[in-house]
Amino acid sequence: MSQPWVEALRAIGLPREDVNWIIERALAEDVDERGDVTSIATLDPNAQGVMDLTARRPGVVAGVPVAAAVFAAVNPDVDLQIRKADGSRVLGGDVILTARGRLNDLLRAERPALNLLGHLSGVATLTRSWVDAIAGTGATIRDTRKTTPGMRTLEKYAVRCGGGTNHRMSLSDAALIKDNHVLAAGGVVAAFERVRQVFPDLPIEVEVDRLDQLDDVLQAGADLVLLDNFTIQDLNAAVALNAGRARLESSGGLSLEHARDVAETGVDYLAVGALTHSAPVLDIGADVRAEFAVQEG
Repeated sequence: MSQPWVEALRAIGLPREDVNWIIERALAEDVDERGDVTSIATLDPNAQGVMDLTARRPGVVAGVPVAAAVFAAVNPDVDLQIRKADGSRVLGGDVILTARGRLNDLLRAERPALNLLGHLSGVATLTRSWVDAIAGTGATIRDTRKTTPGMRTLEKYAVRCGGGTNHRMSLSDAALIKDNHVLAAGGVVAAFERVRQVFPDLPIEVEVDRLDQLDDVLQAGADLVLLDNFTIQDLNAAVALNAGRARLESSGGLSLEHARDVAETGVDYLAVGALTHSAPVLDIGADVRAEFAVQEG
């Protein structure tokens, strides 16, 4: 990976190792030792081209430096121009990234770059829809650990590009006591006390699925309470009972259509797994301008 794109990725908080790992595998699965057989057969190896990655419909872009890094990984001499910054809104027809170089290299990088850019921009676009839906309520949209294996760092970055915030990156960042932990510990308060004893400095979130569990959890000192599949009525009651003692997160069964109703109850967070596990890809295409050369023979 060329140094300028290492710096660009570092500036937006994406570890070089994570991005390298993904790009290497994306490129490796796209060709074997024979290379791109169609381009090899049809193009002069010295043919030069210009490729624009262009939005086909409106959305929010994320992962533009990642897509640029794909081209740089194929050939560090490819000239790259970022036309739209991550987190910006685009319209259909807007050029997001321009790459200039050997046509063979551009076509080699095209699909992996589009796959990553389209997916991450889809996550950012969906996230922005949720953020816009609850604007002005004081609540925050955040993600979950329901991410594509190997893609968590990038997908959570895309959530941030869309205006959302991140929950735990891993099971090590904070404690989240769920129903299985409660069952194993013999009760929600017992589970909370055990975590506090073993990890006294970590924030602890406790999941409750009934309103009558909330007061005990609050008295135990939970920092954050996850209200699992609560109705709007129960969310209102939980906010009143909490009286500002802990932060409250609504999770489970949420929909974009009713997001504002949930946010207006006064909860602090809406946890939306769909941001990463169900985001449709933003349609982005590759438009090539080139002097095509066909080999003889």
